[in-house]
Amino acid sequence: MISLSGLKQFLDNLEEGVLFLNQQRQVVTVNEAASRMLGKDHSTILNKLCPSLFEGTACARSCNQRGHCTLMKKAVEEKKIQDLVVPHADGTLITLRMWATVLPSEEGLGYCAVVLRDRTHEMKLEEAASDRLRLGGLIGHSEVMQDLFRKILRAAASEASVLITGESGTGKELVARALHDNSSRSKGPYIRVHCAAFPENLLEGELFGHARGAFTGATTAREGRFEAANGGTLLLDEIGEIPLNIQVKLLRVLQEHEIERLGENQTRKVDVRIIAATHRDLPAMVSSGEFRADLYYRLRVLPLTVPALRNHLNDIPLLASTMLTNMLARQPGRDIQISNETLKLLETYHWPGNVRELVNTLEYAMVHMDGTMIQPRHLPPELQERKSQPVPMYLNASPVNTATLVQRYYRAPTLATPQEKELLENALKESGGNKTVAAERLGMSRTTLWKRLKQHNIS
Repeated sequence: MISLSGLKQFLDNLEEGVLFLNQQRQVVTVNEAASRMLGKDHSTILNKLCPSLFEGTACARSCNQRGHCTLMKKAVEEKKIQDLVVPHADGTLITLRMWATVLPSEEGLGYCAVVLRDRTHEMKLEEAASDRLRLGGLIGHSEVMQDLFRKILRAAASEASVLITGESGTGKELVARALHDNSSRSKGPYIRVHCAAFPENLLEGELFGHARGAFTGATTAREGRFEAANGGTLLLDEIGEIPLNIQVKLLRVLQEHEIERLGENQTRKVDVRIIAATHRDLPAMVSSGEFRADLYYRLRVLPLTVPALRNHLNDIPLLASTMLTNMLARQPGRDIQISNETLKLLETYHWPGNVRELVNTLEYAMVHMDGTMIQPRHLPPELQERKSQPVPMYLNASPVNTATLVQRYYRAPTLATPQEKELLENALKESGGNKTVAAERLGMSRTTLWKRLKQHNIS
């Protein structure tokens, strides 16, 4: 038979908080963990009514309304589980998970045991997980990157063709890889073809394969990239560089799911998901006859646009830190950090080369630095020139041509300025009052646009 002192010692060694209530809902026993979670001393908890310890919660309100604990009237086998938020005297909020169950006695219903577990740390981890900072090789906590992550995961659940567009250096290949890795084909092959890397006479054989003797030098039969990707994913990088005659054959693969090797008249079935990527303006190429319209619409069933780095500059500290860590992993024993002044300078640059240029910039700085801290003087000349131009020149210009703004750099000033107001008004005028279109032209989210319009009193 365990003694009362032994039971108290056992309860005080538990990580969970424990309260014992009598049938009048008064606390008759409390352990150390429960006192800590409730932010109260033993003396202020003992003999208190249970609902007074959880004021403001649904559980306490229900208990006070009825005048009794509903749990006491339930069967012994039942238990009640709920989450509660308890304020401490210092203003902090503690999230607790509560289990409550009745302990039987010979006379019938006896004491009620309330068990508490602190979920504050768990909740923080869950919140961090919901705000994904990385998806495969992609990194970003900005609104535009979080939106891209969501779209990638939705597209990954489909088998439809995906067309990825964006400027050079934005990470289109990383998007394609994330699509494959999060799809049902993730265990299948992932094959990439850089369409601009092959001359026209070799690209067809590279894609579809060839039979022996199909052309000079074809001494053996060879499977193409479509066959190699069977059961997986094929990325056609720089799809805008494919000649028209190969576009026709590519269209057939998308329609019939079969290919013919060069020099053969035998069709071969292939099960491949197509992802295409390009930095070129395909709609303009369709209009000029350089790209087939039917192929374009077959490819862009699920379109994804990778944002330019200038449209999510607030990701630069996270990107730079991650890139620097990866670089230092190849140079054991070297410790390098980036100064705050350097980070501010990086965040005011327009990055025409996007993320790829940021990587090159950090590598340049690591070569030219002296010490362990990357300073502005270690950056390439074009970035050092930004020190004398903290605000983009076009923000001071009038009038502002927002038709070319997508190719330029937007960064909202700290204070509202007449130049920015004119910029916003012109964007709204050119978009016919459509705020979504205006936000896209300005390279900002609709939420940011709404805030700036409100600040300038623009209806």
